[in-house]
Amino acid sequence: MLSHLRAERLKWRGTFIPKLVWIAPVFTILLCVILMGGRYFQSGAYNWWYTMLLPGALTLACSLALQKDAKMKYRGLLALPVDLRTLWAGKIIACAGWLLAALLLFLIGITSGGLLFGQTIPLLNSMAGSFLIFVTFLWQIPLCLFLAARFGLFAAVLLNMFGNVMGVVAFDSGGLWHFLPYTITFRLMCPVLLILPNGLPVPADSPLRSTDMILPDALISLAWFGVLSSLTALWFRKQEAK
Repeated sequence: MLSHLRAERLKWRGTFIPKLVWIAPVFTILLCVILMGGRYFQSGAYNWWYTMLLPGALTLACSLALQKDAKMKYRGLLALPVDLRTLWAGKIIACAGWLLAALLLFLIGITSGGLLFGQTIPLLNSMAGSFLIFVTFLWQIPLCLFLAARFGLFAAVLLNMFGNVMGVVAFDSGGLWHFLPYTITFRLMCPVLLILPNGLPVPADSPLRSTDMILPDALISLAWFGVLSSLTALWFRKQEAK
């Protein structure tokens, strides 16, 4: 697997993916410094980060990760004496590494900005929030890779961003929405960061402050990640027969 990961990283050279890993968090931080520096900096930055900019950047990174292989109609991959499911897993893990790096850079930026403008989100909460964002965004990687392979870059970005917008709208609707992964990140940020997806603080008497669903929701996200990774790997393996 390590050799597959190194191969994926080599394909990224000369692409926008390595630049995007720091452009996305730096752009978010600078945007919030300009628009809402001061006591609203941290809450505003997180609001822009996990609702819009990170989903968009992750979808773009996953789409670009497939671009070189797609241009060659995957002939380079099909010629390898390796199960295509293993190659697909390598792409997923490589993109997961990109996501982790982007989150770490954002955490450094949001913490540094807090020292400058005033820390409104404790460091431990910020670390927990970033970790939960990582866990609850993992499932989007196999989905975005599939959407990019099946429909192309622009369709993948539009479809995934539409899903994230719907997640913001319905994150506290309850019922079956609790099991749909697009709502989970926004719901978990309420008790951890104490902010709503619109950037406003969670009311003191709101049930959204409850921490009871953190572990179940994280496990649901990981289950979605496992299911989507398996299903998309099976789909990708069938490309060998075409």
